[in-house]
Order: sequence, then structure tokens, then C-alpha cells
Amino acid sequence: MRHIHVIGIGTGNPEHLTIQGIRALQATDAVFALDKGEAKAGLLTLRRQICDRYIEGRPYRFIEASDPERDRRPADYGVAVDDWHAARAALYEGLIVEHLREDERGAFLVWGDPSLYDSTLRILERVLARGRVGFTHDVVPGITSVQALAAAHRVPLHRIGEPVQITTGRRLRDGLGDVPGATVVMLDGDPRFEGLDPDLTIHWGAYLGTPDELLVAGRLGDVADDIRRVRAEARARHGWIMDIYLLLRPAA
Repeated sequence: MRHIHVIGIGTGNPEHLTIQGIRALQATDAVFALDKGEAKAGLLTLRRQICDRYIEGRPYRFIEASDPERDRRPADYGVAVDDWHAARAALYEGLIVEHLREDERGAFLVWGDPSLYDSTLRILERVLARGRVGFTHDVVPGITSVQALAAAHRVPLHRIGEPVQITTGRRLRDGLGDVPGATVVMLDGDPRFEGLDPDLTIHWGAYLGTPDELLVAGRLGDVADDIRRVRAEARARHGWIMDIYLLLRPAA
């Protein structure tokens, strides 16, 4: 039966790939990758570089397909994401049927780790539920942007005995509320920091693990404008940006 490796590849540094991930890649016949357009061509190039670096002495196929369009400003976010996942499931199914023989292994290379704000595992489950193609699959964990952010700033994610919340920019619109401890914010396409305590400490990073890495840290009220300026300049320069930040409440 066909087998699929879902491999976490870290945040942009090819050396983030684990030995387990390298071994899975070296057993792969076809690597599937989504083309997200010219603005994000660098993400596709990195996947190619990882394959060329670690798949040695063995032929493999690098299969590209255009990512289905997604409504970025939907009236109903949940419905829009469900529709997008359905379109991706149909695409993945077609790729597996067309490009992977029943005795072969394929791979999807996932930015960061497959367990954290990534849809690959859910979409593969949809493909299996459709019942038109069968396969087994496994997951190889990767370094997340959360880990890379803490390492780049040389800080722990939390103070002694405190919890850590990982959330999205969309859910931060109403502030932190009464959630204790530290908060890591991902997928914030337009960080405004409105409604947040200016005395929070922020550790922000973009393009983590790459030569283009950017870092800003300090009291939120002092560095918020700097982060927005640096972020806007970087996005204009590269055509895309992946960033994340850690918020810490003032120490008791």
C-alpha cells in the first residue's frame, strides 16, 4: 500500500530537520509541494533545497501543484476554512493517485511541526474518508516557530510554574483577558497590539532560523511601532512574512 510521510521541517533552516526526518526523506519516492504563487516562491525553493541536500544517491520526484485559492476576508471564517480544506483534499487525492504507485512512499514537508496550526493531517484524513485512495501515513515532528523564537531571544517561554497559552492574532483582537502566564501569538497578519497592556514584554521574530531573521524585544509600549515598521518593510522586501511573538505580563 502507498505510504505518506508528513515531515516537520522547522522554520527555514535546513539544519532544523531531524535525523528521523532525513531518514524518512531518504526513503521517499515523491515529494508533494504546494505552489503559493510568486510572492511565496522562496518557501517552495527551500523545500527543494532540503530535498536536494538530504536525498542523496536515490532518484525522487518533486511534484508541484497550485494551492487552491482561499477567502482571506470571509464573512464566516469556519465555513471558508472548511471549503479550503475540501479543495485541498481533492487536490491531494489527485496528486497521490497520479504520482504515487501503490508500492511507493510520498512525503509532505510541513513548515514547523505538523501538530501546530497546520492543516496537512486533517486534509489527509479527509482524503482517506473519501474512500477513493488508500494509504498509511506517519508523522515526523519538527522544530516549531515557538521553539525557534525562544531560542533566538535566549529566553524561556514562561516564568517559574506559570502556564503558556498559544493562540492566533485573530483571537487576540479582544486582548489577553484574564489568561495567566505567557502568551505566544501566531498567524497575526496585521499586529496592531490594540487593547494590550503597554507594560507587557514582547519578544518578536520573523523569518526565524533563516539568514533574514529579524528580532525585536522590549516593553510593548516602547517597541510596538518599531515592530510594525520593521514588519512592513520586510514584507515589502520579500513579498511575504512569517512572524510570531511572545507576550509576558509584568513580573509580580
